Amino acid sequence: MGGNHLGVVTDLSGLDTATMQRIAADLGFSETIFIEDGAVPYIRIFTPAMELPFAGHPLVGAAAVMLGARPELNRLRCGIGEVSIGADNRDFWVGVAVDASKATPDTTGFAMQVGLPEPLSTWRVAMPLDYRLVELKSASDVSGVSPDLDAFGEAFGLTAYARTGDSIRMRFFTPEAGVPEDPATGSAAVALATMYVARGEAAGAVQIDQGEEIGHPSRINLRWQAATASIGGSVARDGMRELEL
Repeated sequence: MGGNHLGVVTDLSGLDTATMQRIAADLGFSETIFIEDGAVPYIRIFTPAMELPFAGHPLVGAAAVMLGARPELNRLRCGIGEVSIGADNRDFWVGVAVDASKATPDTTGFAMQVGLPEPLSTWRVAMPLDYRLVELKSASDVSGVSPDLDAFGEAFGLTAYARTGDSIRMRFFTPEAGVPEDPATGSAAVALATMYVARGEAAGAVQIDQGEEIGHPSRINLRWQAATASIGGSVARDGMRELEL
């Protein structure tokens, strides 16, 4: 089955942080979100192992849920502050502020440290967690990587990618979060946009394909202009589960 599953909890009655973390671990999805409704709903995002200040795929899912109930809504809050939301005929979108100063060339030798092929470029982006972007020569090189997950050191996540025109093949690994490989990573897409702005590509739009190597092919649409990046994708409901606390 394609796509990246997301757990969504809208009734937070009696849920403290430890219980939210346990629910996310029990569900086992890359992320589970907990929605605190309000004038601007607050989204808490948990992986099986930790809470995240920001993640794109869960916020796109949250946008779909909240716009279904409140079509006039145009903002959500998460650990990094407010993000904009919207929808078109096909996708739900999340807009995030981009700060090019958060992206710097990575001179640490991280790609070699984790056993990747010789890269075309390597960058670090604060998302605010430490994302490493490793550009490889081809999509087949990306598909073939098998990074040493025990050698990440201080890095939170590894994005291995190759770009051809407006198409990107990407994989994302984040063992600290309890997600060895993620099928669709909106935060990594925003990190790419941040890096492109830092490299002088002030505006652009690409289609990112991810997840095929682990049996969950996914697609992220990314566009950016100067100080804003937007990530979009389709969202499908996949049933309900009853949780016993």
